[in-house]
Amino acid sequence: MPLTYTRTTCRLCGDNSLVECLSLGSTALANSFELTRQASVDLDVYPLDLRLCRSCGHVQLGVVVDPDLMFPEYLYVSGTSPVFRQHFDAYAEEVSALISEPDPLVVDIGSNDGTLLSAFASRGFRVQGVDPAVELAQRATEEGVPTIASYFTPEVSEWIRKTHGQADVVTANNVCAHVDNLRQLVTSVRALLKDSGIFVFEVSYLLSVVQDLLFDTVYHEHLDYHSVGPLRSFLRSVGLELVGVKRVDSHGGSIRCVAAPSGSRTIFPQWDPEELVALEATAALANPATYGDMGARIHAARAALRDLLNASRSRGEEVWGFGAPAKATTLMTQFGLDATSIQAIVDDSPLKQGRFMPGSGIRILAPSELPTNPDTAIIVLAWNFAAPIIARLRDDIGFRGTVITPLPRVRESRLGE
Repeated sequence: MPLTYTRTTCRLCGDNSLVECLSLGSTALANSFELTRQASVDLDVYPLDLRLCRSCGHVQLGVVVDPDLMFPEYLYVSGTSPVFRQHFDAYAEEVSALISEPDPLVVDIGSNDGTLLSAFASRGFRVQGVDPAVELAQRATEEGVPTIASYFTPEVSEWIRKTHGQADVVTANNVCAHVDNLRQLVTSVRALLKDSGIFVFEVSYLLSVVQDLLFDTVYHEHLDYHSVGPLRSFLRSVGLELVGVKRVDSHGGSIRCVAAPSGSRTIFPQWDPEELVALEATAALANPATYGDMGARIHAARAALRDLLNASRSRGEEVWGFGAPAKATTLMTQFGLDATSIQAIVDDSPLKQGRFMPGSGIRILAPSELPTNPDTAIIVLAWNFAAPIIARLRDDIGFRGTVITPLPRVRESRLGE
């Protein structure tokens, strides 16, 4: 495929009634953490424009970037976050309770470092990972989680079926927003599943994105911004029924969906999709005006953050960032944060330390480099982990300066008071 192309038809329903509903300008690819400042500043940028399908209500990016520019060398690692390790352990426990077959097989699409599959393995599942990040796949395999270094294609689905048998569970977490040919992926999932099996996946929830202003979840890896109504219709078109949906806290607001081969299971009463479909209608997610209002709220949040930073600088404070998630690239672009605004950013991932933030050229350091004096202000860029980060700053690092959290709303606190 070309490096980029403009999508003219809806990824879910195939209709050609896409309309632009929100433009976030152009940014570098969010996981392009370069080894030099100049290479970071010189990165190519690509448009971030959201389009709404007037037929089914699905929201998606208008410009698609070649996945080979983003995924084969991937620096996001699930296991570096204690919060995500706990999240995936609870996830595996919940899903395990839905399976009664002996010697069950679970296949994880986009398995990353194998954190989720390790939680399933500890519960007696046979496990198989699939991930295009070559080094991550190799490392996971070496650590006991067999992982195919590939995208999840029909050929990979067939190889797993012939080699290991059909799957009791297929999981895909923060993957169904990344795939341009989503119909092919889900059709391949259905072919791999037993008739008694389930497809469990998590995606960022469009309702949370709109209501809580989580605009920084919009970046080039995320082609789709899912809501329950369009998803349910799409799954039915490929022979799956959405039997359960629940809201979860990950990434600021996501949904965990359980789909099963049509006619094989009844709707879970406690996870009834109808409840969220009704909320989506009330929030007018299918109305372009909803996203125009969102754009105005982004501008207001930018002004509020700039006011706090100006006040911080007037007190002589040096500004640092905490966390270098992919979404920080969108947030920093929209809020006008660059190397003149932020001295450096600290992050727990050794893979990111010593590199530079995409586009801005801000250096990423280990948390041990963070100044603890009260003449420092910290912007929590990994804001979805704000509570544990602030507790760590206060109790473990001994930080006594200003902490600014940019989303879901701009707020400031002084840890020394």
